[in-house]
Amino acid sequence: MSINLAYKSSLLLCSIFLALGPAHGGGWSKASDIGRAALVGTALAVPAAQGDWQGDLQAGGSILLAHGMTTGLKEIFPERRPDGGRKSFPSKHSSDAFAAAATLENRYGWEVGLPAFVVATLVGVGRVEARRHHWYDVVAGAALGTGSGLLLTSKRNDRARLVPWGDSGGGGLTLALRF
Repeated sequence: MSINLAYKSSLLLCSIFLALGPAHGGGWSKASDIGRAALVGTALAVPAAQGDWQGDLQAGGSILLAHGMTTGLKEIFPERRPDGGRKSFPSKHSSDAFAAAATLENRYGWEVGLPAFVVATLVGVGRVEARRHHWYDVVAGAALGTGSGLLLTSKRNDRARLVPWGDSGGGGLTLALRF
């Protein structure tokens, strides 16, 4: 199997989202649930189908890291949701979706990543439209997810990699090279 499987999977993912999404009676909340589940499933299934166990491990780690950080921040910042609920900040749907999308993009390239990021963006929009999150909850979730996806996922046979870092004094990117 090749990257073609990942590309076809990401296009199928977009089709599923559009077919079952808000325009077809599912509502934004249901559409964002479907989009997140489809992205996470695709990020885990594509490497597994190719026997790329390193890619599967990286995808799982990226999604778990984003999910864990988001869960922790929800406890620290119990922001009120637009619909009156609690624990709005940051959006867990967005962090999971963007972690999966960043993993797919970083592992398989923009041809796979672009449709995945489109669906992740629609997941975030869906959370705002469903009145489950404020826009800044979604942006924070997207940043956490994208960061974990880029941090823990490497391209196949990649010799150069930009690695984000941060500490109490700031942050930046480090270039890591393999010889």
